[in-house]
Amino acid sequence: MNIDDIYIGQVYEVKRIVTDEMVKLFAEATGDKNPVHLDEEYAKNTIFGGRIAHGILSLGIISSVLGMEFPGAGTIYLMQNAKFKRPVYIGEEVTVKLIVKEIDREKRRVLLETYVVKENGENAIEGEALVKI
Repeated sequence: MNIDDIYIGQVYEVKRIVTDEMVKLFAEATGDKNPVHLDEEYAKNTIFGGRIAHGILSLGIISSVLGMEFPGAGTIYLMQNAKFKRPVYIGEEVTVKLIVKEIDREKRRVLLETYVVKENGENAIEGEALVKI
């Protein structure tokens, strides 16, 4: 996407399902094998009542959208801050929502509000990302 096609207030949304396979591959790749992510028997006795995805995996879905869809291929991730508000459960469909907050056309940078929204409409993640196009 060309920076001239981006405008303040622009919204991009896409849905993803967080699968068991994604969680297992993430655990293997990172070494984060916390049983709250991998062991249903363990997880059902936690405050979550069942297995949840890694928070950083859910945040990584934002990264995939930035780098592949909006703004798209070639986008460079410069910064991300995030608040993990609620868990994302295995098999849950989430919506990645991006809102353009600021544009620096000279430096080719875009500041976006970033959200991972749960099926029930609650935010699992709230944050901001700075990208270079």
